[in-house]
Amino acid sequence: MLKVYNKSFRGTMEKDCLLKEEEPPSQGILQRFWPGVTTRQWNDWRWQQSNSLRSMQALTELLNLRPREASRYEELIWRYHYRITPYYLSLIDFDNPHDPIRRQCVPDINELDFQRVGHSDPLEEGEDTQVPGLVHRYPDRALAIVTSRCSMYCRHCTRKRMWHEGESFRTRDELAAMVDYIRREVGIREVIVSGGDPLTMNLQLLDWFLGELRTIPRLEVLRIGTRLPVVLPMGITDGLVQMLARHRPLWLNTQFNHPAEITPASIEACDKIIRAGIPVSNQSVLLRGVNDSVEVMKELCHALQRIMVRPYYLYQCDPVIGAEHFRTSIWKGIEIIEMMRGHTGGLCIPTFVVDAPGGGGKIPLQPFYLLSTSEDEVLLRNYEGTIIRYYNPGRSVGESGQDTGAQQTHRILAGTDITARYKRRRSKAALAH
Repeated sequence: MLKVYNKSFRGTMEKDCLLKEEEPPSQGILQRFWPGVTTRQWNDWRWQQSNSLRSMQALTELLNLRPREASRYEELIWRYHYRITPYYLSLIDFDNPHDPIRRQCVPDINELDFQRVGHSDPLEEGEDTQVPGLVHRYPDRALAIVTSRCSMYCRHCTRKRMWHEGESFRTRDELAAMVDYIRREVGIREVIVSGGDPLTMNLQLLDWFLGELRTIPRLEVLRIGTRLPVVLPMGITDGLVQMLARHRPLWLNTQFNHPAEITPASIEACDKIIRAGIPVSNQSVLLRGVNDSVEVMKELCHALQRIMVRPYYLYQCDPVIGAEHFRTSIWKGIEIIEMMRGHTGGLCIPTFVVDAPGGGGKIPLQPFYLLSTSEDEVLLRNYEGTIIRYYNPGRSVGESGQDTGAQQTHRILAGTDITARYKRRRSKAALAH
């Protein structure tokens, strides 16, 4: 069972280190909430956490709600709570009612209006959970969901179902059970640590968990999924980065969705991580009204490349309950990739993926460049629309004299190439009946 937080989300390990100081906002709506805040307070992650907006009273003041409106919003935040750091709120252009930062963090009545659309667990992570919090879907990697707590609750979150658990984290015993499972499953070579946001955990507990995983010799890579550099860059302190660096090879994935999120503070946070020898990759989510245009996505990816953060994935927004107003057509994602491919460098172009319902995994989608094939040539289309004939050498032949790729495809279509995940699911279904 998840244990509810009753203390600060960092432990005694944390050093009191600040980023280069930024001036707090001097006017406007933020001064209504935090009048007289000092520069030192503004740049302290502890102050940011304790002064985050999360109450109904704060939301009423933020949106100037009338009593009738307030009752619906009260129902909304009871169902899907919210938390907005002062820093992230400061990025909003309050003169723009459709501001892309606002759409990601401020509760929206559309979340209630789409209660009958989508799924609570669209990726069926629950079905692939082997011990509490550990999802084993792909053959060589596992996902450890170590907390349901975040510094900010993104309104498009695919794990909104966890918000009902409150702000909570896995106990040491539960983390140990995850380690034991990973130690037994000889095929696992990589573990993704996610949540919630694992960097909101007590750092001593997270350090212990990563260290226990490192005792497994066959485990080659650890990965952290966090949005802290985007929503609370002050939280990327020297103490945190030094702890993570002890567990290399370790990769960090974050989620910048709009160019306005790339600020001096977030740039410095990413730079600290990179200088510690930890590569940073970005996993954007395609969101209506936030980044669903070629211009915005290109600007975002160019900015990421400048700060040495690799654009990795562009996710189709999952069909999660309460997030349908964020979802775009799949063709929009393909259009964005098509208008970037050849028009900017390959390192700037993320892979557009659909995380398939039912736990089917990530499926990459791209524009159609292969138009037709014959035995000895293929017909291709380039980014300019030019049609090109390309000589195709003979296919690789296996020892049996047949094409090995064709053999594998035949096994998959025939249903004889069954993965361990499907065997586990089939066993669960048999036990249920």
